[in-house]
Amino acid sequence: MTMIELALRVFIVDDEAPARNRLRELLQDCSDQLALDVVGEASNGQEALDKLVETRADVVLMDIRMPQMDGIELAQHLQKLPVPPVIIFTTAYDAYAIKAFELRAIDYLLKPIRLGRLFDALSRARDAVPIQTEVLRELLPDPRKHLSIHERGKIHLVPISDVLFLRAELKYITVKTAEREYLIEESLTALEKEFVTRFVRIHRNCLVAKEAIVGFQRGGDENESGWMVKLKDVEEALPISRRQQYLVKEFK
Repeated sequence: MTMIELALRVFIVDDEAPARNRLRELLQDCSDQLALDVVGEASNGQEALDKLVETRADVVLMDIRMPQMDGIELAQHLQKLPVPPVIIFTTAYDAYAIKAFELRAIDYLLKPIRLGRLFDALSRARDAVPIQTEVLRELLPDPRKHLSIHERGKIHLVPISDVLFLRAELKYITVKTAEREYLIEESLTALEKEFVTRFVRIHRNCLVAKEAIVGFQRGGDENESGWMVKLKDVEEALPISRRQQYLVKEFK
């Protein structure tokens, strides 16, 4: 008895409807020789995340250049899924595609996409492994525009511009916005490096948004510098360590 090959579940992400339609047509042609099922499509990052939380996909065909959030950042957020899909980028920009290829990180399709190339990429996808977040960050030198929060079975995107402070507590990072707090599992040191132009370290366990600083006040316990920082939309004042007390003069 021969085993029945399970259909490859494919999801399409592209902000241009004609491009999505073209991929659907090519995938239909591929289905004559390769068992596959197009399980959905999205025109932007948030829509893709919402749908992929509900709909399992083995492979995501994703455009790199999209407004609001490019494909490389979206791919980073998709790593928060319980079973991350294999990413195949589609791009009309040679530089991006070549860089990805040289790092041997992922497969890519150069637009206009050819049927044979798509078939080969999908055939390899069964044995591929999801791209590592560290490699994606190498492909995207600019910092992310969002943090992704996996909460109650969904992935929420929190704009970096809304974050007031990031505080390490045990193995989690508390992400504070004016509206609420979130928890993420990331390295505070890595976040400091990625968002160095936006945040400043005030303590070994805390980064604050430079634009959120509204003033300083005396306070804190004996182990600190004696200074606290006040942030807009944050009721509590945050302690500044002795090592970082130079910030009081720098921001005054």
